[in-house]
Amino acid sequence: MSGLFEDDPPQDGAATADDPPPAGPGLFGDAVPAAPAAAAPYRVLARKYRPTSFNDMIGQEAMVRTLRNAFAANRVAHAFMLTGVRGVGKTTTARIIARALNCVGPDGTGGPTVDPCGVCANCTAILADRHPDVTELDAASNNGIDEVRAIIEAVRFRPMQARTRVFILDEVHMLSKPAFNALLKTLEEPPAHVKFVFATTEIRKVPVTVLSRCQRFDLRRIGVAELAAHFAAIAAREGVAVTPEALTLIARAADGSARDGLSLLDQAIAQAEPAADPASGAGVAITAESVAGMLGLADRVVVFDLFEALMAGRPADVLAITDRAHAHGADLGVLLQDLLDLVHTLSRLRAVPGLRDSTDLPEAERTRGVALAEHLSMATLGRAWQMLLKGIGEVEAAPDRRAAAEMVLIRLCHVADLPSPAELVRRLTEQPPALAGPAAPPAGGGGVRAVANGGPMAVAAPAPTPAPMPAPALASFREVAALVAERRDPILHGHLVHSVHLVRFAPPVIELRPETEAPRDLAARLAALLAEATGTRWTIALSKAEGDPTLAEQGNAAATARRTAAAAHPLVRAILEAFPGARLDAVHDSRADAYGLTADPVLGGEPEGDDGPEFAPPDFAPPDFAPVDAGFAEGPPDDWEN
Repeated sequence: MSGLFEDDPPQDGAATADDPPPAGPGLFGDAVPAAPAAAAPYRVLARKYRPTSFNDMIGQEAMVRTLRNAFAANRVAHAFMLTGVRGVGKTTTARIIARALNCVGPDGTGGPTVDPCGVCANCTAILADRHPDVTELDAASNNGIDEVRAIIEAVRFRPMQARTRVFILDEVHMLSKPAFNALLKTLEEPPAHVKFVFATTEIRKVPVTVLSRCQRFDLRRIGVAELAAHFAAIAAREGVAVTPEALTLIARAADGSARDGLSLLDQAIAQAEPAADPASGAGVAITAESVAGMLGLADRVVVFDLFEALMAGRPADVLAITDRAHAHGADLGVLLQDLLDLVHTLSRLRAVPGLRDSTDLPEAERTRGVALAEHLSMATLGRAWQMLLKGIGEVEAAPDRRAAAEMVLIRLCHVADLPSPAELVRRLTEQPPALAGPAAPPAGGGGVRAVANGGPMAVAAPAPTPAPMPAPALASFREVAALVAERRDPILHGHLVHSVHLVRFAPPVIELRPETEAPRDLAARLAALLAEATGTRWTIALSKAEGDPTLAEQGNAAATARRTAAAAHPLVRAILEAFPGARLDAVHDSRADAYGLTADPVLGGEPEGDDGPEFAPPDFAPPDFAPVDAGFAEGPPDDWEN
């Protein structure tokens, strides 16, 4: 009974597990079941289709060309630094370099080559991650000085069976500072039989002392078109039917990473429904709808519909679209990111019209996108970008993502068609024919600066064209203060503005009443400065008379008077009514000097009989203008796209 229950090894000539089962009944009269075939373990697509040579790599033509030339000229560096985002091929490139350095060819007589054979002992061992002379270390978990000392010790010994010892350090930026310092000398002058290959996603965290000792390669993000073509080829080899739109969605979600894209393709294959006719060999059918549902994305048509409703100011349509998208499993936070991507695409189309003929654009962008770009201004797109960018942050921090996203969309819907400040001024100043009348020419120059919705808004008034006559030297106390400022005496100038009251100005005599904080030598310093500047002896007398307000007080009073006059102006009132929550911040008069005064000062700093600058004709009557928070019950205005 030896071996009956497979407890003893079979003897020579005995049946083994690889032999076919015997015909006829079994030991107890029942049929002998067939031995089940051992199923091969499944390998994910990212591992199954990992490049094994430079010919298999996509999107890294510059690096491949440089390495090919280096191997051809026998100018291979002793250390390489590979950097780039995750999944672009850094570790894969490191392993290909290790095989290229140690390949001996099928006949065992070859030398270093940029196209390793893949069949020699060194190639097969490196591919299987079991070569004794190729050490791959994860610096994220082995980042101490002890691990680096072990590498330094191993560098001293020659390879056991390969031509070159290769040390691959992944995520090398995770090494500690002492570990980097310990590696520097060996990295600068390694033995001829040693090569280092470093990989990192955070190149800025690698010390420059290490970077200067390595040949650096920046692996770029792989384009959407390249990734989609690559995934299509892999899907064909797997016998899977995938629509081009689905491949494009996967390539976009991969964000330049081939590994991430292959993982998403693996997931799409696993969740897709089988084809209606399995015998046809078509495999599974993967559509854009299934991929969008898997990724939580909204359909591209839905994104365009939503954006058009936003720009038209239709909140009811916006909420209806988001309700349908949410019911189909779309994440509204991701939907905001899709809108942000669409705004960026439209801005590029608006800025560079030649992109409209690019074959890289999907069909929706070439049709509806170009039409939107032609009707939306850069100011409108820029405002939408800022609000969406801020809104995405709000959604991420909010306890209810859907509610936060809807609030962002409602806010954008009401503000998207808001006219720009320049457009608002144009509408307010263009009078209808019935209201047109003889308009007096502007009497002066000035401007109003208002703050609307939390942001500054400049409202310019007509600029004056005066022809001032040259004034005599030091005709007023303000000119004396200005001369002191020009002479670079800020302390004396500050006291003249804030701490001195003018009692009498009769050049070359000035009578002043200083306040208590004024320095005792103010009169002497001022007299000396004026004498030096004018060549005339000046007398600065101190008095106890009341005198005029200080220059600072006169400037403040003038500013208050201008703001009061501006607030009562019909144009300003119309602006404040059109922008709820806006406030009048400051009024700037182009005739005013550095002290805010415009003429020979009386109290308030304005000339007698001058009502201040005018911003529109006195009989101006602003047209009707709907407040911005009232919405548009009947749709947006005809020129909303402007």
